[in-house]
Amino acid sequence: MGKTVMIVDDSASMRQVVGFALKDAGFDVIAAVDGKDAVGKLTGTKVDMIITDLNMPNLNGIELIKQVRRTDGYRFTPIIMLTTESQESSKAEGRQAGASGWIVKPFTPDQLLGVVKKFIR
Repeated sequence: MGKTVMIVDDSASMRQVVGFALKDAGFDVIAAVDGKDAVGKLTGTKVDMIITDLNMPNLNGIELIKQVRRTDGYRFTPIIMLTTESQESSKAEGRQAGASGWIVKPFTPDQLLGVVKKFIR
């Protein structure tokens, strides 16, 4: 059974681009449209990594990370922020919430897969 990565982004095109790159590399993918949707999909599902946008409606990336870190079974799951935000203050807030890493958009599929493979094999 392959490793499963959850993509959380309110942009359908971004979910599609990231999903294609991950599927081509052999990962299973679960997509969520925002943090609230992601929390609902985590119930009873084994996810090896989460890649989330920062700015989303309903539940943003920082709040999603905080909720995931309080959830049994997901405290140590790698969570990567994938966002246009590159300010150190945003990165610090993400790290404080429990983000494992940060990728700034735009990115290449190779950059994305390089980061993913650092955390899961």
